[in-house]
Amino acid sequence: MNMQQVARGWFVYELTESALHLALVLVSFTLPQVLLSLLGGVVADRFSKRRIIIVAQFLNGIAALAMGVLVLTGIADFVHFIAFGVLSGSILALSFPSRHAIVPALVPERLVFSAIALNSTAMNTARVCAPAVAGLLIAWIAGGDTTSNLAVGIVYFVIAGLYIGASTISMFISAAGSVQSKRRVRIKEDMLEALRFVRRHPSVWALVWLAIVPFMFGHSVNTFLPAFNEVVLQGGADNLGILLSFLGVGAIFGSLTLAALSHLRRKGAVLIGLLIAWGVAILAFGFVSSNAYAFALITLIGWLSSSSMAMNRALTQMHTNTRLLGRVMSIDMMAHGMMPLSVVPIGILADTVGTAPALSASGFMLVAIIIGMLYFSPTVRHLTKPR
Repeated sequence: MNMQQVARGWFVYELTESALHLALVLVSFTLPQVLLSLLGGVVADRFSKRRIIIVAQFLNGIAALAMGVLVLTGIADFVHFIAFGVLSGSILALSFPSRHAIVPALVPERLVFSAIALNSTAMNTARVCAPAVAGLLIAWIAGGDTTSNLAVGIVYFVIAGLYIGASTISMFISAAGSVQSKRRVRIKEDMLEALRFVRRHPSVWALVWLAIVPFMFGHSVNTFLPAFNEVVLQGGADNLGILLSFLGVGAIFGSLTLAALSHLRRKGAVLIGLLIAWGVAILAFGFVSSNAYAFALITLIGWLSSSSMAMNRALTQMHTNTRLLGRVMSIDMMAHGMMPLSVVPIGILADTVGTAPALSASGFMLVAIIIGMLYFSPTVRHLTKPR
């Protein structure tokens, strides 16, 4: 996934030279997450989570293989990336709840918080290596050709191999993670049950909103980094890969921070503090003009985003009935899909006034909304109380 972010972002921006087009590709990936995530939660609570994970990884591999063929043959166009985004987003939406809801089936309850931190650390380790590998591979094969189909096509073949390899490795998961239920699946009723649970539990309701807002405004850096790298930093694909790797380094530290904070009583207050700091870091990132400052700030952003998101998911699992865990985690997944509500306007703003000012505006919005929620939302204030 992290290699794909580099290949897709670099290729699409070279193809269109538009930050808005980067946003539209993201929309194609995130919109299915709004429409299908809750269904993915129902599936996670009713069927073998292990089997869902295996099949999803394999399908992603086949899709990446097809995309590699299209790029390599010179057929790939902007519309193909949109179609690929819809397919990948749909697969992710239907499998993501299973990936997170299977954790309590693998470890004792007392270790769930640390297990989530360990899982996050493993994922973020890939964020360090994969972008740099993809960027350097494209730069080496392309040899200065900014429209090299060969380089991007080969990267997609590597991605396909990694997905299929992950599917194979997932077969060794020891627990199926299935929920035994004799009653037949009633999709509508199951969805409504999860929504009612979230609405009636103040802590979970607050955590949902504290996931939606950061996904809308906190991940603007990830989306528009290809444009920022080329326009502001004057960097190529290799520099973009290194930037994303520094983002991953910060994310690893963020995951380790989560494990260190597992014994704090006021985790909700810490979460809000991390989110505000995340917004301030993004606001400051819009003012950098050199690689040195960009690398430092992108590492900080990675640390803040990873620690806050992982803490949000850990708190959500701690406050949720295991029987509903897949469906509640699917609502967290729907927060990903809210990004188009912000990235499209930010993309338009970036094409109008510049990528750097647009990023700073995004960071400011994150800070302002979180502070507003803290002062005006009783459910958010309730979350900050000691537990």
